[in-house]
Amino acid sequence: MADDLGRRTTRHAVVIGGSLAGLLAARVLAEHAEKVTVVERDRLPEGPEARPGVPQGRHLHVLIEGGQQALDELLPGFTDELGKLGAPKMGIPRDMVQWQNGRWFRRSAATAHFFTGPRAQLEWLVRQRVLADPRVELVEGVETVGLTGDSSRVRGVRLRERGAGVDKETRTLAADLVVDASGRSTKAADWLADIGAEAPHEETLETGLAYATRVYGSPVGGPDTDALGYYVVPNPSQVYGGVVLPLGDGRHLVTLSGLRGDEPPVEEGAFEEYAKRLPHPVIGDWLARAEPESPVYGFRKTANVRRRYDRPGRRPAGFLATGDALCAFNPIYGQGMAVAALSAVALRRALADPGRTPTTRVVQRALLDASRQAWDISAGADKKMPGATGDATSPGPLDRAVGWYLGRVQQRAAGDPAVGAAFRAVFNLTAPLTSLFAPSVARAVLFGPPVETPAEPPLRREA
Repeated sequence: MADDLGRRTTRHAVVIGGSLAGLLAARVLAEHAEKVTVVERDRLPEGPEARPGVPQGRHLHVLIEGGQQALDELLPGFTDELGKLGAPKMGIPRDMVQWQNGRWFRRSAATAHFFTGPRAQLEWLVRQRVLADPRVELVEGVETVGLTGDSSRVRGVRLRERGAGVDKETRTLAADLVVDASGRSTKAADWLADIGAEAPHEETLETGLAYATRVYGSPVGGPDTDALGYYVVPNPSQVYGGVVLPLGDGRHLVTLSGLRGDEPPVEEGAFEEYAKRLPHPVIGDWLARAEPESPVYGFRKTANVRRRYDRPGRRPAGFLATGDALCAFNPIYGQGMAVAALSAVALRRALADPGRTPTTRVVQRALLDASRQAWDISAGADKKMPGATGDATSPGPLDRAVGWYLGRVQQRAAGDPAVGAAFRAVFNLTAPLTSLFAPSVARAVLFGPPVETPAEPPLRREA
């Protein structure tokens, strides 16, 4: 079989990992392959419940608009179904009390929306839709331990059953195409080395950010407000963050964050005490009036990691990486689920492009391009944080000028509805970064003074 992933019939494709990125990749590959096998190391729950293979699954997740549009393209009607399951949908800035860079955002009309329901609920709905296709098969409780083939072509995967008392012998599953969607802890570097191929260079950027999360019921008493959530955004001069978002059914997810050396605790009373580090007591006051409904869960693996399969190297045809196995972001920016969906759309378009032969390298570049804007946002913000480490921290030749301009954008986004709308569209991955340099935005950013913003948390929407 030639290195052509779309023009010839792919008899069998294997996707390593049954999370969002893997399931959505399988959805697309089923349009080209006779059979798609999703290999998942967990035994998946029957309902919308958390599972061990998604260690960040108990923490905050939002589905931003770029991800919503991509999911509706891949699975028509998906966001309507998600809403019917009870996933809350928030309008920004209308429904959020937000503090950033020393300023409270005006709660003017919403120009962006995102869903804030549990990650497990969204993943379960994707799983139900994708596995309804008879061409897609799920193999559970099996881990991938290697690839078959050589440095010129991958021809399958080596698998081993998981669990006590099972046969630990490996077996081979042949495939014309293997897609690694196994997440940020992928073992692809070892798998490639074992067949004589080269691993991709990894770009990394880590701030030492850590966060802790707890579920609370709705608070009792307190000030009159129509806000659905609260967000204190950290920055280089104020490194503590806090978020309160609705899960549905009267429950809320509360996340507190800090940097290495001063991580948020997971002990009962200490979690609420940590909220006093935030620059305003609004979230701490909310916590004092709410009843906890879960333990405190901590999370520490928040580095930005990008694996450069697009660069030259001795790599085999028939092997692709997607999702966090390709590009993993600091989760605090809420982009991971959207990028998983956008990557699947990119995969679909690359395989169906009538003007270009979809070789492994061409398709892999398309997948990387789908994650590029989210990387620029996440890594661009993180490299400014104190103590950031990694080989992606070095500023590029235009970083200083662009950083100065984007700093002025953020200053004005809090009070200027037009600048705020452009800023949110970029952050939600529905508009390119270049849209922030459009003439109408540039005039306000370069020549207009920052618009006045509330002096205190705006507990009511603007009329």
